[in-house]
Amino acid sequence: MINLHTEIYETPAEIGIELAGRIFAGVRAANDDGHRYVLGCPGGRSAMPVYEALADRLAADPIDCSNLAIAMMDEYLLRGPGDELLPPPVAAHFSCLGFGEREIVGRINAGLPAPYRIKTENLWMPDIAAPADYDRSLAEAGGVDLFLLASGAGDGHIAFNPSGSPRDSRSRIVELAEQTRRDNLATFPDFKSLAEVPSHGITIGIASIADLSKSVAMIVWGDGKREAYRHLSTAKSYDPAWPATIAVECRLAGLHADRSASRG
Repeated sequence: MINLHTEIYETPAEIGIELAGRIFAGVRAANDDGHRYVLGCPGGRSAMPVYEALADRLAADPIDCSNLAIAMMDEYLLRGPGDELLPPPVAAHFSCLGFGEREIVGRINAGLPAPYRIKTENLWMPDIAAPADYDRSLAEAGGVDLFLLASGAGDGHIAFNPSGSPRDSRSRIVELAEQTRRDNLATFPDFKSLAEVPSHGITIGIASIADLSKSVAMIVWGDGKREAYRHLSTAKSYDPAWPATIAVECRLAGLHADRSASRG
């Protein structure tokens, strides 16, 4: 394996503008070819500059996004009254589906005329009742045209895949590692303590990301992601101790970092 192709930007906003332009061109080309464009999306802070820049670009130069699909990576799970695992209410501040509705689809659709907007049914999420079906659905859609990826700051988790995740893991329900939960205190600052962060989640798998993506963009920015940058910029193959290194084994993979994260 070879190192990730790395691009360094002055600011997170520049990362957003670059990747938004790539997505814009991809959606337009897919429209011309009569194909669906599938964008894989993490929740949280890392890809927010991309979502913001894409919304701005589409508001200034609208194109038809009615056939754009947003494939989310994961969702928290809560204990129900019978100790069963259930997804949180969409209105919950930490709901990944809610994040997709508000911060991705809602943000993009706000600047588009009604016929061009992303359709409600094109926001995808793995189903707790049948996690493995998510892989099949993405494969049947032709795969993920561009998967935006993020790395946990403290343990390198990707989606909710914890440290030690097998290379061949597929979409499934997992117990969240304590460090992943601590990282998510910053991702969702309305959590008041670690005790409020759910202990389980449903996640796309490590192999799912590698096998189903046509291209990936790993995004790291800020001082807190310097350790993530170090692992990702030096990895030559998947390291289960830092699961985000699966990006190295993906097709057309790039590492997009700002100066702050890349400063050793």
